[in-house]
Amino acid sequence: MAGKRNRPAALLDDVRGGVRLVIDGVAGVTGMVEAMHGRIARRAPPLGFVADAPTTGITGLVYRSVRATTGLVGRSLDAALAGVQSMLQASLRTVPQEQAGPLRDAVVAALNGVLGDHLERTGNPLAIPLELRSRSRGTETGGHVLLLIHGLCMNDLQWMRGGHDHGQALAALGYTPLYLRYNSGRHVSANGHDLAVALEEAIRQWPVPVESIAIVGHSMGGLVARSAMHQAAQAGMAWPQRVRTLVFLGTPHHGAPLERGGNWLHRGLGISPYVAPFTRLSGLRSEGITDLRHGNLLEQDWKGGRFESRDARAAVPLPHGVHCYAIAGTLGPAQDDGSPDVPRPSAGARALAAAWLGDGLVPVASALGRHARRTRDLHIPPSHQWIAHGVDHLDLLASQAVFERLRRWLSLR
Repeated sequence: MAGKRNRPAALLDDVRGGVRLVIDGVAGVTGMVEAMHGRIARRAPPLGFVADAPTTGITGLVYRSVRATTGLVGRSLDAALAGVQSMLQASLRTVPQEQAGPLRDAVVAALNGVLGDHLERTGNPLAIPLELRSRSRGTETGGHVLLLIHGLCMNDLQWMRGGHDHGQALAALGYTPLYLRYNSGRHVSANGHDLAVALEEAIRQWPVPVESIAIVGHSMGGLVARSAMHQAAQAGMAWPQRVRTLVFLGTPHHGAPLERGGNWLHRGLGISPYVAPFTRLSGLRSEGITDLRHGNLLEQDWKGGRFESRDARAAVPLPHGVHCYAIAGTLGPAQDDGSPDVPRPSAGARALAAAWLGDGLVPVASALGRHARRTRDLHIPPSHQWIAHGVDHLDLLASQAVFERLRRWLSLR
């Protein structure tokens, strides 16, 4: 559960994290420029692979000096800020984390989505730790838990959109909302593993016996939920036996075209040695983002390399005995000809285009778990699928029509 932090110390965390990112950025750009310089100096052929090699002479001395000076300044600043931070932590009163500015939290969440794996590897204070957060007082805690898992580049506070929070609204059905906050730039499998462990401990310490668990995952959050359930079941944990309902909101079960396009660009830049150094920029996108190419759930899915174009996922069926539902958004209008919500090959060109565009990020078929290969299809019953017309990816969090569907599916029986 969320603890308490010292407000000035938290601010210094941000400053220290920002300094480290600047230092890392200068070092990265310096390396990219040196690689370009070296290829030009060696008159590399226009096509093909050319290995990086450090520049020599005065040129090499300049690049080495930039890196060394940048590192020295960065370490000195970080040490000074760390000293001030430790004094503040010891002397100033603490305040609840919930009082931290929502804008600051949103910026840090977005940064974690894009660079979260790097932040974690370098021990950057901006890296978001995984934690379960409850907004209920002890007297409001019941035996029916509703776990809400946010998507890429977001945080738990962003379930509130347009004055509406699905979790708080569904509490009227008898649920106790529990929100996950996590670093969405990490691999889905890593967050799934840590969620499985954290939820096992949370349920064990729950103040009343847990009768049921319902999970709502938005976007990447649905993948994290599936990964956590699979890994928890494999480890023999107890909490998956209490899960009754699992709802996916715009979850890219079979990937998102935007990331696949980004990966083709990344691979295409490597054709020529003169543009290959720029793959360092396209390669900066986080492990979490590259997992969205095909919808990776497990560690083995990306072990062959996270920039691999081939879909090498292990088939992970939906958990047995759990009522699973999927909601897809589409920017297209509702059909008025009596045709079914899910577009079929015989549908018109506009309907097919709307299905491919989906909510602007996730195609309808991917969000509904549908796939041409039977082994990859999630086989969600048609009655458990629904399309929100005229609703984009983020507005799945605020749509009244989406909420009404959630309320129908999650009503405690």
